[in-house]
Amino acid sequence: MKLASAGISTALLAVTIAVAGCSAGDDGPKEARMNESPMLHDDDAVFAEERRRMVETQLAARDIRDPKVLAAMKRVPRHLFVPENERRYAYGDGPLPIGQGQTISQPYIVAYMTQALELQPGDRVLEVGTGSGYQAAVLAELVKEVYTIEILPELARRAELVLIELGFTNVYVRAGDGYRGWPGKDPFDAIIVTAAPDHIPQPLIDQLKVGGKLVIPVGAWDQEMLIITKTDKGVLERRTIGVRFVPMTGEAQKP
Repeated sequence: MKLASAGISTALLAVTIAVAGCSAGDDGPKEARMNESPMLHDDDAVFAEERRRMVETQLAARDIRDPKVLAAMKRVPRHLFVPENERRYAYGDGPLPIGQGQTISQPYIVAYMTQALELQPGDRVLEVGTGSGYQAAVLAELVKEVYTIEILPELARRAELVLIELGFTNVYVRAGDGYRGWPGKDPFDAIIVTAAPDHIPQPLIDQLKVGGKLVIPVGAWDQEMLIITKTDKGVLERRTIGVRFVPMTGEAQKP
């Protein structure tokens, strides 16, 4: 029993966000669990080939070399994280609108940021800026637990519904301002930020384990992707590619 417009079962509409949505699961890949999802049956015949081409031409043909990241991007059905009227563009080389002035990032950027985190299977990852939930799904294929925060409650709710329907039991979704991270669940092995502040939030550095990485776009108009490694003596900062993200709102914009 599904809603024709979104492919999400009516039973899931009763799910509330509260603090955590999905429960923690095992350490392994979620491919088997995803393949059992009723949503994914609609995907295989139409979109699997497009997803394969996306991985080969947009990612592997560029500088995405981590085989685990490539495999995760090949498994996760990006089209189910975008509005139905955008699904025909889901595997194109660009961002797409998801409502409320927000976007789902270009597949290459999702893969680039994921690869930059250098994740391990037992890691616990914080994502600031859930958006559609797609980045959280890719992360969940690779690590033990993903904690993701979205400042817009409707986007958080929608992302959680899709993640639940796809069988991701190791993702926790929270509606709120992610500037100060997720106190009580830290420290994290890695942190990823998918909206751009004009400075690096110190609370995120504080919640990162020594040896962990923070990947974050920084800047108002001219934005750069920063890869920050926390050491026992401070932080190492590496500036990489120019990017264009929506601005981080909430406390990040306070003077």
